[in-house]
Formats: sequence, structure tokens, C-alpha cells
Amino acid sequence: MKRGDVTYRRGPFRRRTAASLAAVLAAGALASGCGIRTTSVPVDAGAAPSRVPCRLSPSDVTTRSPDRVSAEVYLVCASQLVTVDRPVPADAAGADPVTVARALLKEVQQVPPASERRAGFTTAVPAGLRVDPARDGDPAGTLRLSSQPEDLSAEALAQLVCTYAESGTLVRDGSVFLGGPGDYPPHGYLCTSQTKARPGDLGTRNAVRPG
Repeated sequence: MKRGDVTYRRGPFRRRTAASLAAVLAAGALASGCGIRTTSVPVDAGAAPSRVPCRLSPSDVTTRSPDRVSAEVYLVCASQLVTVDRPVPADAAGADPVTVARALLKEVQQVPPASERRAGFTTAVPAGLRVDPARDGDPAGTLRLSSQPEDLSAEALAQLVCTYAESGTLVRDGSVFLGGPGDYPPHGYLCTSQTKARPGDLGTRNAVRPG
């Protein structure tokens, strides 16, 4: 093409550019025609959320024998503390604090049976943990554990404190007093609604030193 003395030519670059643009437009039209919506960001929906009932079905509830009574113990389920009923010896209900504490500890530290595991229950209380009587100078109702309470995992200590808090025999001024095998003074521990929702948030009172 000529305009005056100037000649304009369409080189191969412009022809290739036009062809490439036409190919892109055709591909876009094909995608929209098939109902496909394109995106430049990869989408990962992730795994489906895990749901556990944290509740036993009526068929999983065992019948108590006459020499047993029901006690509530706290287990871990869905990162919270939830109660289950466990049968304990009837003669432990009105016994001294150490006997009651040992009976409840035995229940809360054992591996949950299959019915409870299906519902999502687990326990963090170690099998080797023991409970002993208070020492001279300890507050009334103090229990001495075979491990320092603060050396237990947060879930294990919260399970134990909240389980003991359900027993009027083991509570003093609203707290459960626990010590360890060493010379450290016992602490008063509180089981609150926050503790049950978040076992790591266990309330404590100041250490009680022997008088």
C-alpha cells in the first residue's frame, strides 16, 4: 500500500499476532460454551470435617450391678472435656477421700471401651499415675499424686481436676487441692466451664504452704 511516497507493509509479525489472538478468543468461546468457568487460582477444598457424637447411644449404656454406683468422669472428646458415667464400687461412694480419689482415678485413666471410642472419647491420664494421702500440714482434703501436677499434660490434669470436682468429698472451698511427690506445696485447682471447653485453661489458686 502506498500513501504518497511512503510504503506501508504488513510483515509476518503482525500476521502471527493476529493469528494468536484469534486462537485465544476461540479457546475462551469454547470454554464458556461448555459451561467451564476458568480461574487463575488453584482451589483446594481440603478434607471433609471430622464429626464425632461425643455421646453414647442407649444401646451402649451398660446396666449397673447392685454393688456398683454411677460416677461421672471426664474424658477428652473433640478437644473438650465431656462426662461419661462409669460404675464404681458402692462402698467407695462414702469412703475416705483417698479411696474415692483412687476409684475415680482408675476409671479416668483406663483406655475407653470400644463403645466410647466409637463416640470419639479418649483419655490423656497416664496409666501409671497414683494418688496418695495428704502430708502433715497440707490443707484438708489434699491429694498427693505420684507426679507433679504441672508435669502432667494440660488435658490429663484438667480431666483429673474436673472428675474430682464432681465429688463433694474431694472439693474444698470450690477447689481440688493437689500436690506431687516432692516438697512443693499443693495448689488449689478450679474446674470451670472454660476449662471444660478448653482443657488447657485450667484455673489455679495460689499454692498453699504448710502452716
